[in-house]
Amino acid sequence: MIRKNDTPLDCEHCKVRSKSIFCDLHHQDMEAFTNAKACMTYKRGQTIFREGGFPHGLYCINSGKVKIYQLGDEGKEQIVRLAREGDVLGYRALLSADRYNATAEPLEDTDVCFIPKETLFKLIETNSSFTLQVMKLLSNDLKNAEHKITQLAQKPVRERVAESLLFLKETYGLETDEQTINVTLSREELANIVGTATETAIRLLSEFKHDHIIELIGKKIRILDLHKLVQTANVFD
Repeated sequence: MIRKNDTPLDCEHCKVRSKSIFCDLHHQDMEAFTNAKACMTYKRGQTIFREGGFPHGLYCINSGKVKIYQLGDEGKEQIVRLAREGDVLGYRALLSADRYNATAEPLEDTDVCFIPKETLFKLIETNSSFTLQVMKLLSNDLKNAEHKITQLAQKPVRERVAESLLFLKETYGLETDEQTINVTLSREELANIVGTATETAIRLLSEFKHDHIIELIGKKIRILDLHKLVQTANVFD
């Protein structure tokens, strides 16, 4: 069950504001957001929005982790993006007045603020600096999509698995031991990020473990040799 927070979080003093596209907004705009938004808590497996639905506003992650995925012809998930606190969701469908082309689902308990589209569009119309932030966000999405296409077309799956582990490390960071990636994913979810079969992902993780590159602790992955993982991913600058 989705829990609605009766007391909306104060946007101006939000702990993740500095990480979001709202970081440079003035007091008046932040106050308008605080008054208009609704805050909800979603648990793992629930749906924030679903592919094919119509957008009515923007979602901003206050805490937690979210996967955004599309369904293939056979119903298999393809994870197209991972989001964290400070990230916004659903903006492309909202700006294009189109249906959602993906589903957003939490990977853990996640607090989300919903901002109605009328409030957002008013800000876009009146604040050129914020509009530029949105344009940068869309440009970055396009860059990442182009990289993903190239990766799937040209890189061997072994390199893609290694690069995906590095991507998870960069996105969610490490736990206090400075080795364990700070996210819990099933093997199927990892395979859906890589774009391969679950059995292939499991086999390659076992190979990485045998080579002492990683250690597997349940659904957690600990990086034992970062240099070897970078070499395996073939992502040299």
